[in-house]
Amino acid sequence: MKNYVQKGNHLDVDSPANVESGDLVFVGSIFGIAAINANVGDPLVLTLGGVFDLPKVAAEALSTGDPVYFDSGDSLVTGSDGGGANALIGVAVKDAANPSASAIVRLNDTF
Repeated sequence: MKNYVQKGNHLDVDSPANVESGDLVFVGSIFGIAAINANVGDPLVLTLGGVFDLPKVAAEALSTGDPVYFDSGDSLVTGSDGGGANALIGVAVKDAANPSASAIVRLNDTF
């Protein structure tokens, strides 16, 4: 195919902020995990799918299969959509107790 660009499980973007490898990053409505460290404006590789251990709201329990949202105000994942303010990013693939600092999340890799 002469119009094929790339597989799409990784995406090269300009970093919207200073990020470290492993950070959850939003570029507009695109979200993924930073594969490398980058300063604002530098090239950044985002991993768009897969399963990741992400920091969550500690005083909240998630069950396997629960939808997982990102609260940009706290930079944590949560089971709450925040009244529509939090972005749906994936699903919990393992129970996460209350209290606990992180959740195992499968990112949604389709929009």
